[in-house]
Amino acid sequence: MRFLTAGESHGQALVGILDGVPAGLCLKAEDIQKELIRRKKGYGRGDRQNIELDAVQILSGVRFGKTLGSPISLLIENKDWKNWQKIMSVKEEDQSSERKVEIPRPGHADLTGAQKYGFEDMRNVLERASARETTMRVAIGSIARIFLKECGVQIYSRVTQIGSVQDVLIEEWSEGLLEKVEASSVRMVSSDAETRAVEEIRNAGEAGDTLGGSFEVAAIGVPVGLGSYVHWDRKLDGKLAQCLMSLNAIKSVDLGIGHEVAKLRGSEAHDEIVRKDRGIGYASNRSGGIQAGMSSGEAILLRAHMKPLSTLKTPLNSVNMTTLESSPAHFERSDVCAVPSAAVIGESLVALVLAEEILKKFGGDSMEELIPRIREWKEKDKFL
Repeated sequence: MRFLTAGESHGQALVGILDGVPAGLCLKAEDIQKELIRRKKGYGRGDRQNIELDAVQILSGVRFGKTLGSPISLLIENKDWKNWQKIMSVKEEDQSSERKVEIPRPGHADLTGAQKYGFEDMRNVLERASARETTMRVAIGSIARIFLKECGVQIYSRVTQIGSVQDVLIEEWSEGLLEKVEASSVRMVSSDAETRAVEEIRNAGEAGDTLGGSFEVAAIGVPVGLGSYVHWDRKLDGKLAQCLMSLNAIKSVDLGIGHEVAKLRGSEAHDEIVRKDRGIGYASNRSGGIQAGMSSGEAILLRAHMKPLSTLKTPLNSVNMTTLESSPAHFERSDVCAVPSAAVIGESLVALVLAEEILKKFGGDSMEELIPRIREWKEKDKFL
């Protein structure tokens, strides 16, 4: 399974192509739309979310509600394009200095991107570096998510921290817990933590500042044996860490108890192996569902840590790249806090990795061919 996205933040549209989805998967635009709506939510988001409908169109790869096995192409129009047609035109004769960006933002792709590609106008960088691109990754990832559900795998997320506010610890996911998270404006379990997080976001916004935080992604029902220990680029934990690190503003990723394991002795760090009703399993899940680069059958637990967004209404100091004079950094419409949205995006990114790994292990050109293989594998009594 492979995918590509294209499009700029204020361009005409976002485009995506997903290849490798087996034939016979039930797929409707409405199912993709649900995930796009979830991505738009969250206290602290900017005005752009009120402008864009993020209405997805399936252009190919689906007939009469089922995938064909051929590439699936998607289109999401940018409604704000009507205000940017001249500025973002593909025509040479429309070139102008309107909305030119000459002052880079600390922490953004602006300066490094301009140096790499030789741009004088950093709008050429920020339009593609924008998190607007993740709209299409969520659309594509939602197809992988639907595929995983048919394979018996569910993916959830929650925000564990915003600024200095931490949510409560949880032992395991449940329907009641999921309902609380989905109902929360910041995707937290504790209503007290939600109240304090909203207040902290509000205060940061009033100060012209931004907030980061952490979120958790859980994958339940993952078969044993995805990934491999035999070569570095086949390790599942490496692939999952890379997919989350590819998300804008993510600075580190934990698996299981993550960096806390460095403080422990071996006797405290590892999951003891025990007999269970249907075979062999683990007494705990400190490893986060992955052992030596392979899925263990336990829930895969990942946590990503997001820096505060780099676009500030009260800008940091920067330098005008044309005049070389000191100047406040460029301001582009942005969010105060996007951690709740990042959690939803993280679900889609993890889904894409797991879907690809399931296809690698079990194969099959159609869902009819694939599902019995997964079922047979899971029923082996030596596994969970």
